[in-house]
Amino acid sequence: MMPLTMAKAGETVTIRKVTGRDEVRQHLAELGFVVDSDITVVNQISGNLIVQVKDSRVALDQGMANRIMV
Repeated sequence: MMPLTMAKAGETVTIRKVTGRDEVRQHLAELGFVVDSDITVVNQISGNLIVQVKDSRVALDQGMANRIMV
């Protein structure tokens, strides 16, 4: 397992674990970041990510992306 920030642009990965407080995990789940779902890294700019989750693109800062283990 590694944090989402380690994934390269264009890579599709599967979420294995979401860490953090309950409110943070709930917020990420509402955005579509749930265990066993596939996400694609669209772009990475200085640690911040744009990812494709289901049919939408979501921007994550580095701190939030580090909470998502793939």
